[in-house]
Amino acid sequence: MYPHRMTLLAAAALLTAAAAGCGGGPAGTTGPSAAGCPAVLDQARADVRKAESTDSAWTGPTTGPAAVPGKSIVYVAQTMTNPGVAGVAQGLRQAARAIGWQVRVIDGEGSPAGIQAALSQAVTLGPSGIVIGGFDPRLTSRQVARAEAAGIPLIGWHAVDSPGPSRTPPLFTNITTKVQDVARISADWVIARSDGTAGVVLFTDDSIPFARTKADLIKQRLADCPGVELLAYENIPIPDASRRTPQEVSSLLSRFGKKWTHSVAINDLYFADAAPALRAAGKPGGGPPSNIGAGDGDPSAFQRINSRQYQAATVPEPLAQQGWQIVDEFNRAFAGRPASGYVAPVHVVTADNSGGATSWDPRGYQQAYERIWRG
Repeated sequence: MYPHRMTLLAAAALLTAAAAGCGGGPAGTTGPSAAGCPAVLDQARADVRKAESTDSAWTGPTTGPAAVPGKSIVYVAQTMTNPGVAGVAQGLRQAARAIGWQVRVIDGEGSPAGIQAALSQAVTLGPSGIVIGGFDPRLTSRQVARAEAAGIPLIGWHAVDSPGPSRTPPLFTNITTKVQDVARISADWVIARSDGTAGVVLFTDDSIPFARTKADLIKQRLADCPGVELLAYENIPIPDASRRTPQEVSSLLSRFGKKWTHSVAINDLYFADAAPALRAAGKPGGGPPSNIGAGDGDPSAFQRINSRQYQAATVPEPLAQQGWQIVDEFNRAFAGRPASGYVAPVHVVTADNSGGATSWDPRGYQQAYERIWRG
């Protein structure tokens, strides 16, 4: 449980630091702002308002090489039960049809052995390019070395922490939103929505370095507001989520009761699995707990948000656009050009700004990529 019970001295030091570093509050005030961290709360509110804006016009590339014909791509998926991984695969297929390439998807089924076998099969097929779809390439170092020796370029999706090219592992580019931005806005949403006082459960998968980094950053940002308490850090591997999450949620409800007011998950799918347990416990669909997914923004998450059923918000990846970006980045690699450098902006979706949609992508991306490929 976080935090541990503090000594009186430590508590006094924390209150002093909060007053000095976070703006404090007028003497004698009570309530959320006084108990929390006013400066952090004000900044969180401003950042969330900006991220909830629906002005999502295309800001990505508008120039690049014309389509290189006759290419084939293999998408190696960490697991196609991960809605984010599956959503990118769908966008990739659409983009491949538009540019005239072939795509094959191989499912690693969520286990290290399965992922290694899937990537080994991909290399053996000898495609023009291979996508590392949502897993750590260090788990497959031998297969990655084989691909590199064969001259097959690799592009990652959520393969490493940062967007852009990578030398170790050797990726032409890695496609993701900035994990720092996603983590911060997820934590800020909790801080803002709770007025600086919340009891939070964090769901993550520490077996995925990207997810572990995201969870660590969320913890750090939540800790900036002393009125926000991290009640539990639930490390549940994504392949085990459907089996383990319901029983963990039941246990959390027993342990924390009304103290549990908010949840953050590194992937929306945890809330699909949490919903039955919350419903069985008589919890209202609109919360508490109020739940936000720090990725990936799959259609089922939008449906829960739009119907106000056990998920209030998500920080979506533009999954379809990222599938198209993978094709565009490969086209640049095949043409001897550098990666585009595009990173999608951070966005927060709620029932109030979704417009009833079941996905989020920047407007105009398909037309922009097709214009580039036509030359």
